[in-house]
Amino acid sequence: MDHTFFLIIKAARPRQWIKNLALYAALVFSGFFFYDFPRYFFTVTKAFVLFSVLSSSIYIINDIIDLKSDRQHPFKKNRPIASGKLPVPIALFFAIVGLVSVFFFSLTFSSYFLLLTIAYAALHIFYSFSLKHIPILDVMAIATGFILRVYAGAVVVNLHMSVWFLLTVISAALFLAVGKRQSERTLMEGSGNTRKALEHYSQRLLDIYTGMFANTTWLTYALYAFQSDAYVPAGKLLQVYTVLPRTFITQKWLMVTVPLVIYGVMRYLQLVYEKNRGESPDKVLLEDKPLLIAVVLWGLSVMTVLYVF
Repeated sequence: MDHTFFLIIKAARPRQWIKNLALYAALVFSGFFFYDFPRYFFTVTKAFVLFSVLSSSIYIINDIIDLKSDRQHPFKKNRPIASGKLPVPIALFFAIVGLVSVFFFSLTFSSYFLLLTIAYAALHIFYSFSLKHIPILDVMAIATGFILRVYAGAVVVNLHMSVWFLLTVISAALFLAVGKRQSERTLMEGSGNTRKALEHYSQRLLDIYTGMFANTTWLTYALYAFQSDAYVPAGKLLQVYTVLPRTFITQKWLMVTVPLVIYGVMRYLQLVYEKNRGESPDKVLLEDKPLLIAVVLWGLSVMTVLYVF
């Protein structure tokens, strides 16, 4: 029993939960992180937990659908379901229980949050069956998953998102998705088992896509940092906003975080092209120290600029 539970946890890929931190984006960048603290924070955290269960359930379903192809993949063949260590009926049972639980508890927020969870599940199941085999749409589907996460985090606390910030999320999601395809193409070359969609991505085309979205990622973030209007909510730690001249309003100081974003993009490109490590963005973030340090410094800088200055 303990061994089966361990395999279920492994198949759920808890390391991928780091992607669900996107749910906190609207709360942080709206300036409301400490507003009515900790109510807003706990609300988003509950949504984060639901999305973690949701994404894990989808990963299990995806592994069941891709069972045959995963067994021929150099890395995926070692996953619990592909290796045969975790029986498909048991895995499917836990996945269905997870999905039903998420949909049920989503009603404690709002019907809009429930619709977003259903849309996320439907998108990824459709992706597993069909979209992953259609070039361009496969990359856009991966990016859409990130966007739904951000919207879900905003909906549960009813917060507005800047258009420039949303464009940054879209660009970054597409950048990571294309980087994933770059690494997959390299890994599968010579294996004789190339995914159908990869056959339509030449190296030159992927290079163009990668450069395009790398540029839009840091550029849209820079425009957000330079042009966003500061909003001053009522809160204990935010009264300092009211005594500062508009010249020094905090969101103008977000420009100091732009170099960290540029470094992060450049470092990720280096890892994709030199070390072929783009297939698992979560693994890259947690294992590459320079990139991890840059992300941590960026996060601390953003929090300092928005909530301390």
